[in-house]
Amino acid sequence: MLVKSLEDKLAGFSSPAAMLREAQVGPNVYPGVASEFTNWRDEQRGWQDTCVLFNQSYHMADLFIEGPDALKLLTELGINSFKNFKVDQAKQFVPVNYDGYVIGDVILFYLDTNKFSLVGRAPTLNWVTYHAQTGGYNVEVKLDQRWALRNDGKRIFYRYQVQGPNAMKVIEKATGAKPPELKFFNMTVMKIGGRTVRALRHGMAGQPGFELFGPWEEREEVHQALVEAGRDFGMYLVGGRAYSTNTLESGWIPSPLPAVYTGEKMKAYRKWLPAAGYEGSCSLGGSFTSANVEDYYLTPWDLGYGPFVKFDHDFIGRDALEKKAASDHRKKVTLALNTDDVMAVIRSQFEKGQPGKYIDFPSAVYSMHPFDKVTVKGSTVGLSTWIGYSYSERTMLALGILEPDFAGPGREVTLVWGEENGGTSKPTVERHRQMEIRAIVSPVPYAQTARKDYAEGWRTQTA
Repeated sequence: MLVKSLEDKLAGFSSPAAMLREAQVGPNVYPGVASEFTNWRDEQRGWQDTCVLFNQSYHMADLFIEGPDALKLLTELGINSFKNFKVDQAKQFVPVNYDGYVIGDVILFYLDTNKFSLVGRAPTLNWVTYHAQTGGYNVEVKLDQRWALRNDGKRIFYRYQVQGPNAMKVIEKATGAKPPELKFFNMTVMKIGGRTVRALRHGMAGQPGFELFGPWEEREEVHQALVEAGRDFGMYLVGGRAYSTNTLESGWIPSPLPAVYTGEKMKAYRKWLPAAGYEGSCSLGGSFTSANVEDYYLTPWDLGYGPFVKFDHDFIGRDALEKKAASDHRKKVTLALNTDDVMAVIRSQFEKGQPGKYIDFPSAVYSMHPFDKVTVKGSTVGLSTWIGYSYSERTMLALGILEPDFAGPGREVTLVWGEENGGTSKPTVERHRQMEIRAIVSPVPYAQTARKDYAEGWRTQTA
């Protein structure tokens, strides 16, 4: 059989979970920038102590949506409220499937009248594109693909982010003016390096800052102006190794598995998706295993997006979410891993016999969608979805989703590290044995500044 679609590819496996667990790709890559500009420890420390410059121009895709029905399309797919959404604002856009499970999440920019862009991972962009093309909407969509999947050497926009305690000082020097007082996820226009720049008030690791974007052809002038402005304020350029760990301190879970692999209502979409696309190629990894792929699906509440769910409009999955809303929900937490147990896993690399799964630094993620089992007295009470080391906190951290009875701060739980039966066939997985790592349930975001500023900013999106 000619395998053209995701639906075709799934027919060749015993289950979607089996396909995903044996997929041959490792974690999401961050192309286009150096892995380290100085060293990942100082680069991590920079976003808490001084200031950092992220170059986000390469690893995310952009989907541009334009036309009279653009806002209608987004409203009918997103769980978010759009009542007070205006030009020069942005929000975390979260669509779900018909059963109320998350497809993905991206940043939605309101660029101009009837013109929007979605920036992030492929699953949400694919879902929006499908409905734009098949739903009878009067819109046009244009995909600006991520760097790893193109060969023309250019993008539509560059995208930088300046953040940290000294971020506003850097912006002031780069622009020659005091930065405007903007609410979180609001936009303005600045002049940097003689170029006009769109600026989003943001802060990925909880520190104040701006996300800056403009025409690709102007990227070098703007970048150089930011680098020069940052010299006096201890600004670090951040490479790919450190970049993938900032989420551990801010608490954003970057890896929800797209809930597209089951359901009769989703079948037409699976036939539309290409077999070789993201959904057909991404990998599951970790100690949490199930033959039922729906056990990997996540609700908005699992991801901390419960406050985003607004029933002031009709959207795909609304009926299912209304039923789920009244139930108890799992809670997103940070897991601070026990240092002695982490060191025991590392020490096993130097001992005879089967070692534990290798722990990479600073990010220990080895699949596109990591799911590790979290237990109490041997019973599974939740899962971990991202794991790595924070030099600022001197702790190995994981982002977890736990049953409410076990999610209280200070509770001790156990993370099972490594895969069953010696591991799957992914190239990133060597033969190993599972080992247990104790962990203390901690707040999310973990960094105190992030809890105060970043989380508060996210809450403003629900207004």
